[in-house]
Amino acid sequence: MKQAHYILFLLFLGLVLPLSAQDISLFEQFNGRYDYTAIGNTLNQAENNIDQSFCSLLESSSANFTLDADNQIVKAYLYWAGSGFGDTEVTLNGTQITSEEIYTVTYSDFFNGQLEYFSCYADVTDLVISEGNGTYMFSDMDISADLMSNPGYCNNRTNFGGWSIYVIYQNEDLPLNQVNLYQGLEIINRNVQEKEIILDNIDVIDNIGAKIGFLAWEGDNSLNYGESLSVNNNVLSNPPLNLSDNAFNGTNTFTNSTTFYNADLDVYNLENNINIGDTSASIKLTTGGINETGGFSADLIILNNIITVLNSQLPDATIEVNDYIVNCGDNSVELFYTVNNFNSTDVLPANTPIAFYLDNLLLGQSQTVNNLDIGESESSSTIVTIPEDSDPNLTITAIVDDDGTMSGVVTETNEDNNINFVDIELLIIPDIITLSGLIGCNEGFETATYNLYEALVNLQYDESNVSFYKSLQDLETATNSILIPSNYNNTSNPETIYVRLESPPCYEVYQFQLSIENCPPYIPDGFSPNNDTFNDWFNIQGLYDIFTEHQLKIYNRYGDIIFEGNNDKPWFGKINRGLNNHGNIVPVGTYYYILNLNDPDYRPMVGWVYVNY
Repeated sequence: MKQAHYILFLLFLGLVLPLSAQDISLFEQFNGRYDYTAIGNTLNQAENNIDQSFCSLLESSSANFTLDADNQIVKAYLYWAGSGFGDTEVTLNGTQITSEEIYTVTYSDFFNGQLEYFSCYADVTDLVISEGNGTYMFSDMDISADLMSNPGYCNNRTNFGGWSIYVIYQNEDLPLNQVNLYQGLEIINRNVQEKEIILDNIDVIDNIGAKIGFLAWEGDNSLNYGESLSVNNNVLSNPPLNLSDNAFNGTNTFTNSTTFYNADLDVYNLENNINIGDTSASIKLTTGGINETGGFSADLIILNNIITVLNSQLPDATIEVNDYIVNCGDNSVELFYTVNNFNSTDVLPANTPIAFYLDNLLLGQSQTVNNLDIGESESSSTIVTIPEDSDPNLTITAIVDDDGTMSGVVTETNEDNNINFVDIELLIIPDIITLSGLIGCNEGFETATYNLYEALVNLQYDESNVSFYKSLQDLETATNSILIPSNYNNTSNPETIYVRLESPPCYEVYQFQLSIENCPPYIPDGFSPNNDTFNDWFNIQGLYDIFTEHQLKIYNRYGDIIFEGNNDKPWFGKINRGLNNHGNIVPVGTYYYILNLNDPDYRPMVGWVYVNY
């Protein structure tokens, strides 16, 4: 790619040439017996416009795909790229493909202005599985409008287009590998001559057979000034296809092609460029140098994706809190969780520790019970207690492979996916509401009978959802409820009764007081003291053991007092006053009484009673 030599002039003017890009980062990870292959082709007729002979792309191009029958396709991604703002709908083997995402970069050219370049991708797994081995025809990528609207693409010799399919496959005869697919779109050129990309989420257990692949666009074989591709500061080469000073030169490692014009689909051996124990790798690209005429030249290189295949026999513990149970007024939370060993290449050992935190405060710990093979899970539960002064709306952090100090004990393929967050809402019991109390008539010894439901007259309730308790502690634990609320005898005076009204997911709490008053006694108008055990005495109901200081006086029809009694001396029809007949039964007739209750709320009661036999 030929470019004008104006770098010193631009520096003199102090111009800033901006770039826009999407950083290349981990897109998908495969752990197990996996490897990959790739196909693709260019849409350029030759190295782009090296002789200014064309400014258009081919309408289609094809590539052959062959995969042994023992290999099972897991994923297939189609990538396509070119000059301009992008074409998001293309055709592969007659099937229309729509981009799932588009990446763009911008190159600011002093003479031609802003030049945009794009890359798209789509998941074509089902199509590739269905089509299988054979020829894949890519077509209908149309960027002609962009090429015509901005002659800078052709003038600057950056008119290009191409495509590739990455296929991840599985085979039980493969070693346990970690395949990491990174993607985005980043650019280097004469304005930015060096780019470093850090690949994370790798774990090197054994570097035997390690490899790295690149998909890049717009590299020119004829522009290799200052060009290099290095991993961990080791320059890569793959002669004779890719020399150390010409990595991006329109080649395809899978077919040994040197006519993959303005695209590179290359693979390099990594065995001597990474070390056992590495968890990341540095990728560095450079371009730009003095050409044969003494001027400055640089290639324009657009990196689309990177793929690594590393031998890795490690587990990968993840945790998910699936559910939880909280009870009203209880700070204990039961957490139901699942530990997975999905994206792994080895067994996750039993007794892998699990920790649960609230704002970095350790709430509780657990551990796995079984060895988890690749792809297996284990579910369990644990109970943690939330501090009393905590906000009822809180977030609990669950971390697997955590010994309670936020430190792990198991080496994993990915050390950054051990955490799961779950939002919890504690069920706070609402304040106790006081209801109007019930007053019962004293039935003796400070006891009365109550229908407790009468205290709930202003509430909407169903008897099946309400229960009564003699203590708040019993209410909170739902134990020792009052069995027959409609016929309850108090045990003290006054007495507080607590009501639990179920209101899912919690309940409401009420209280009311039982108190006793001395109600007016009921005085019968007759009795028969004949020792037949029925109605044998002057039984004034609601009097004895209630009005304990009362005085009862009985008179005959002549006004003579014949009996005087109190709480310990009821009248059985016998005379205990006067000069004669002491201890004798009174004759049949009407007698008169004066009942003094000696209670400030009542005046003496006067009346008659008939005695018969």
